[in-house]
Amino acid sequence: MQGVLTGFAVIAVVIAVGYVLGLRGNLGPQGREVLTKLAFHVASPALLFTTLATADLSVVFSSRLLVTALSTVAVAGVFVSVGVARRWGVGRTTIGALCSGYVNSGNLGIPIAVYVLGDASLVAPVLLFQLVLVTPVAVTILDLSGGGGEGPLWRRLLTPLRNPIALGSLAGVAVAATGLRVPAPVMDPLTLIGNMSVPAVLLAFGISLCGSTMPMRGADREPVLLAVALKAFGQPAVAWALASGVFGLRGDQLLDVVVTSALPAAQNLYTYASTYEVGERLARDAILVSTVVSVPVLVGVAAVLG
Repeated sequence: MQGVLTGFAVIAVVIAVGYVLGLRGNLGPQGREVLTKLAFHVASPALLFTTLATADLSVVFSSRLLVTALSTVAVAGVFVSVGVARRWGVGRTTIGALCSGYVNSGNLGIPIAVYVLGDASLVAPVLLFQLVLVTPVAVTILDLSGGGGEGPLWRRLLTPLRNPIALGSLAGVAVAATGLRVPAPVMDPLTLIGNMSVPAVLLAFGISLCGSTMPMRGADREPVLLAVALKAFGQPAVAWALASGVFGLRGDQLLDVVVTSALPAAQNLYTYASTYEVGERLARDAILVSTVVSVPVLVGVAAVLG
């Protein structure tokens, strides 16, 4: 339980700093926008590249990854089905689907993996799955739905290569797969730049809370409620059923996959929504509420399965 509370405390402090900056106007009226663009176009691609370039891609071929992938697809599929039926639009539905199954495996998942599961590497499968597959696919859909789908076929097929997030992920995987060693004069500056990603995202999220209305109100109430329900309860329930009933995982292995699936929606999803100017309130509210709700859920999972 200490690991859960520690991870949430770290995030809460940085978001609170962003909120104070927003109240005081220290970064000016464009502060949130600048931080968001910095994270999306510079810091996050650098972080994804340096993380994946040194990763062990063998973790991709594991039962834990299959549980993560299937549970993510399941809850995202439910949201997409409802979104199509309710005509929420491609971009908004994509953001909502991400909020339903894209877990905070980085700045929250790592400390919880250390303090609760005892091994930071246990979060690697979900981290790699999201960075290598989910992120490039999602940002490509957002690109195409936002007007990027116009033009010749060859241009549309090259959409992922024009997106900095997808490009950083794919480049990192290519380096890891080929076994290349990036020289320190190249890797060190990228690492330094990448270290700005998480703080920039959290600060921008905190600034966005200034002057905002209470969550789960207005037109986004229904998609927010659905996304939070799927993220906080649906995904860990599906992960538990798959891990125990299909893959026969028990003990610590079962605890690992359920805990990682119960993590809240990642803060960087707000960066994507803000960058593409679609579903911003949906992302902000879903992230905030799922983070609050996931505290008792994670504590309960650790108590029952731990």
